Amino acid sequence: MPLFGSKVSRLIGLDVGSSAIKMVALQQTRGGYQVEAADIELLPAGTIVDGVIAKPEGVVSSINRIYDSQNIKDNQVASSVSGHAVIVKKIVLPVSNPGEVAESIQWEAEQYIPFDIADVYLDYHLLGPTEDGTGTNVILVAAKRETIDSQSDVIAISGRQPMVMDIDAFALHNAYEVNYLPEPDSVTALLNIGASIMNVNIAAGDQFIFTRDIGMGGNYYTEYVQRDLGVTLEEAEQYKKGGAPEELKLTVSSVLQSVSEILALEVQKTFDYFRTTSEFEEMQRIYICGGASRTEGLREYLQETFQVPVEYLNPFQAFKVNGAKLPDSASEYGSEFTVAVGLALRQVGDKPSAKGAASQSGWKGLLHKLTKR
Repeated sequence: MPLFGSKVSRLIGLDVGSSAIKMVALQQTRGGYQVEAADIELLPAGTIVDGVIAKPEGVVSSINRIYDSQNIKDNQVASSVSGHAVIVKKIVLPVSNPGEVAESIQWEAEQYIPFDIADVYLDYHLLGPTEDGTGTNVILVAAKRETIDSQSDVIAISGRQPMVMDIDAFALHNAYEVNYLPEPDSVTALLNIGASIMNVNIAAGDQFIFTRDIGMGGNYYTEYVQRDLGVTLEEAEQYKKGGAPEELKLTVSSVLQSVSEILALEVQKTFDYFRTTSEFEEMQRIYICGGASRTEGLREYLQETFQVPVEYLNPFQAFKVNGAKLPDSASEYGSEFTVAVGLALRQVGDKPSAKGAASQSGWKGLLHKLTKR
């Protein structure tokens, strides 16, 4: 598998989530990007459990159906991982030369990684020298080998070529940066709320400065509805999406509200921790995305709780979509495609800004080394 920076004409963004696979194909143009296709394929229950691919054949079949339905010919893929198998930390190394960082990162990382260092792939990104010039600020990334390997293997079995393995949080940031061109002094939180994982990112301007993965998401809503109303899993899923009988709608709304309170409490804990470890004080805006972000009342509750504007992140906002084959779910915001869009941006060279200039933030994704050799 080629390393980061290899010349690839186009990568298909393939977001393998716990409940669905999302695909985005972009075409680079003189003015930015054009969306050629986006599609989503639900995975059978039990296909991915706690971030582990339990039924590879289900993932392979879903990938093939997406490719066939969209008539995608490009086989080079960028994918990503998140959750408890991934560690992202900002650290300071007591060396100032980039070459020394490369030499020391392996043994320096051991004190920060709660796994056996032999069981992970490591990567890092240089943030620059410390204020006193005696060290180097680094973003350290580690991911369990079995997680990277199993996802890469499934993609390969489907007949596609896994070129890049990234982190969901970095893909999320890429999609946000390109679509919103944030002001340098802005402090923004990005919440990507999937079925079983919520990625919380914090960005200062276009700089990625903090991330945390929280092990809860849309499945919590379904489980609470099923438990409190005594219905089947299928009925709970339907009720959660607004399909409850009229006489049960108030009860369902109350259950959904209770889960939103739990989710918001985890976000609050994350914000509190961030404030104790950074120079930044308050969030100025929150963007939410992911399949569970559309849950009834969630956006309004987050806005009321944190007293800042909360908006749906539109990953297609800055892109041309003329002639693209987009599913109905992408017609308004397409927020569930945010990670897939960020992955599809992993192409030749730097991603262009709206003005056509190359972005200098460097957040194209890190995991050029988190790949099988």
